[in-house]
Amino acid sequence: MHRYALKIEYNGAPFVGWQRQNDHASVQGVIEAALSKLQKGEHTITAAGRTDKGVHAMGQVAHCDLEQEWEPFRLWEALNYHCKPHPVAIVNCVPVTEAFHARFSALERRYHFRILSRRPPATLQAGLVWQVKGPLNLDAMQEAAGLLLGQHDFTTFRSTICQAKTPVKTLDRLDIERVETPWGTEYHFDVRARSFLHNQVRSFVGSLERVGAGTWTPQDLKKALEAKDRAACGPVSPPHGLYLAHVTYEHDPFT
Repeated sequence: MHRYALKIEYNGAPFVGWQRQNDHASVQGVIEAALSKLQKGEHTITAAGRTDKGVHAMGQVAHCDLEQEWEPFRLWEALNYHCKPHPVAIVNCVPVTEAFHARFSALERRYHFRILSRRPPATLQAGLVWQVKGPLNLDAMQEAAGLLLGQHDFTTFRSTICQAKTPVKTLDRLDIERVETPWGTEYHFDVRARSFLHNQVRSFVGSLERVGAGTWTPQDLKKALEAKDRAACGPVSPPHGLYLAHVTYEHDPFT
């Protein structure tokens, strides 16, 4: 068998998420169907992380095993051809050894979240950002974000259907910046950790937006964290502002 690592970009709007589901369109299902056009039979690909319904990706990583050896560029082109017309693109493809595992070899996952602040409805950015009408207090959000760094019991920011064995995780980075764009002011959240709980990033952003809007103070967010109670979480942000941006490995297969 020959193993290949794939770097994948997709718009999550039409999908139930990454994971294959019967009778529902998924990113995994689209790529596996494309692989079946190249090598008959069923295929199972493994991704670095399972994104939820509506979540996008700029740097999802997956690996697949094929009986035939392919020149990477030809495999890359063939997969993109057979993924049409779905909004899924293989942006890189490289051969790797069987020691490489897209999920278990990953050292860090990086997520990006975009909030657009403007009163007129989003048009060009619709479905790609979470739109709020009022400005947000960047300093307050940054102060609150700092309280989440490090190792904590993140039960408050964990979905009730999360299957992780423990709510204790270590958050490495949570940076927020304000960016002026032609279509309005955006707030970009850069969130990094080895692994995340289900809905953890969207729960962070939803609560931080409350701080930025002035409904919460940074200390309110700290109390929510310390409560270790899902009921203490702020509103969970919508999925369409979230992107799986990058997955880090000890030896990056794509460089």
